[in-house]
Order: sequence, then C-alpha cells, then structure tokens
Amino acid sequence: MRYVARRLVFYLAALWASITLNFVIPRLIPGNPAEAIFASHAQQMRGNSQALHALETTLGLSNDPLPLQYWHYLVNLAHGDLGTSFSYFPSQVTSIIANGLPWTIFLVGISSIIAFAVGVGLGTLVAWRRGGFLDTVLPPITLLMGSFPFFFFALLLLYMLAFQLKLFPLNGAYTSGTMPNLSWTFIGDVLAHAILPAAAIVIVSIGGWILGMRNTMINVLSEDYVAMAEAKGLSDRRVMLMYAARNALLPQITGFALSLGYLVGGQILIEYVFSYPGVGYLLATAIGTQDYPLIQALLLIITLCVLLANLAADLLYGRLDPRVRAA
Repeated sequence: MRYVARRLVFYLAALWASITLNFVIPRLIPGNPAEAIFASHAQQMRGNSQALHALETTLGLSNDPLPLQYWHYLVNLAHGDLGTSFSYFPSQVTSIIANGLPWTIFLVGISSIIAFAVGVGLGTLVAWRRGGFLDTVLPPITLLMGSFPFFFFALLLLYMLAFQLKLFPLNGAYTSGTMPNLSWTFIGDVLAHAILPAAAIVIVSIGGWILGMRNTMINVLSEDYVAMAEAKGLSDRRVMLMYAARNALLPQITGFALSLGYLVGGQILIEYVFSYPGVGYLLATAIGTQDYPLIQALLLIITLCVLLANLAADLLYGRLDPRVRAA
C-alpha cells in the first residue's frame, strides 16, 4: 500500500503541475485571440469596443487578475467546461473532442495493440532461435522500416494501394454521406477506411518491439532460473514462454503503457494524411487555425493520458515484480 500511495501522490502533483502549465502558457502568448478573430471577420467594425467586448465574453476571455482567472479555470475544468472553439464557433471544445476521440482510440489503439503483440511474439521467437535465419533477417528489415517517418509509409500506401490500385478508400473514417449505424455494411466500411492508416502505424512501430523483446530476452536466457528449468527437463515451449518470455516482458509492458499514453494524441501526420477525423487531425487543424482553446484542451487531455498510462505501468510493474513494491 505504501508503494501505491507514493505513486498516487507523485502523479497527483504531476497532474497539478500539468494543469497549471496548461493555464499559464497560453496566457504568455502575446496578443488577444478575440482581436485577431475580430479583425479577420469584421474588418469594417474594427474599433467597436462593445462588439469586441461581446466577442471576448463569448469566447471566455477575461481581463481579471491572473489568480482569479486561475481559480475560474479550475472551477470550469472541474465542471468539464473546456471553453468555446474559435474555429468551430460556437461549438464547445468538449463536444468537438468527443466526436474525434473514439476514432483515435479505435485506429491508434488497435494498431498499437497489433504492433505490440506481433512484435513481442516475433522478438521472443527470434531470441529463442538467436543466430538463425529469422535473427539474421528480421530485426534489420523491421528496423530499416522503423527508421522511416510514419507519414512516409502513409503516403506510400495511400498512393500505391488507394490512388493507383484503388483497393482501399482514399480518406475519411467512412464513406462520405453515410450515416453512422451498427450495420455490418457500415462496420465493414469503417474497417476498410482504417486498414491503410493502421498498416502504416504497425509497419513503422513493430521493429522497436521486436528488437526490444529480443535483446531483453537474450539477457534473461542467461539467468540461473532458466538454466534450472532446462535442467529439470521442462519442454522448450514452457521454458521459453513461462520462464524467459514472462520475465523479459516486464520492460516491454512499461514501454507499451507509455505508448498508450500517447494514444489520444494519435499519429497526427497519419490522421492528417488520410483525413481521418481523430484527435490528431483535430490538433493539426487547430494549430493551423490558431484555435487556442482546442489546442489547450487537447494538450491537457494528452498529458492526462500520459500520466494515467505511467501510473498504470507503475502499478502493473509492482504487481508483476515484488522487488519493486519492496523498494
């Protein structure tokens, strides 16, 4: 319990620091977003202080002292009020994120799980048969693919399989004009649109999981308890999975939890290349349109997810390895 309590206190402090920085940094940016919007959309009304004040009030901007603004920010945050979007005005930021978040969780979540499971499985097999054909060929090839940026494979797959061969849709999460529903036709349409962006994520990220699992497991295979298991006459499969792979998996779980922490941010460039309506696409669009409330909310959510993922990794690591709890 002491271990859990220490970790909770640490992450609560980190959460408070993240919220505070998320409040302070946008307010250090020079200029007034309301004035910029007012100037671009109402050139003929520039200088109308009443209209400008009304726009500032609508957007939630304030000239109150900074501590008072900070208190209002915390109160609004506790009530789930993240402000009004500039680029999607008058839509609330929460409703915009609620529309994009499920798509990112589906796309990046599924592809990350596939890359992790396949990479760890292949890494285990490569390490067990180290020096063989798979160990010679597979890690270099996957690392070569992993050295390319995500958007490179995204553009390559988009051009070859969607534009040239027309095997997959070009963009979007489903066919334009289709009403979302739970029919098999719509589900198949969603899966068809997700194949190419998911494939780009898996191709680039799988090499790191293979190499990480291989290197960790090779170190584990030299431990005394593995030699003892082999001396007891246990089957190769049991020694590989229950003794070597189980202990080599601990660092990979930490890395996987960290990768899931960045899941909400999505693969921004991949979502942007395929015009996939996830959180990453929203963030790229918000940056382009200087939508400060949306940017601020997305960064806060991404930070929160990273902290939760780290906390889950710490608790899971402590559960799997008693030495961590005793430290």
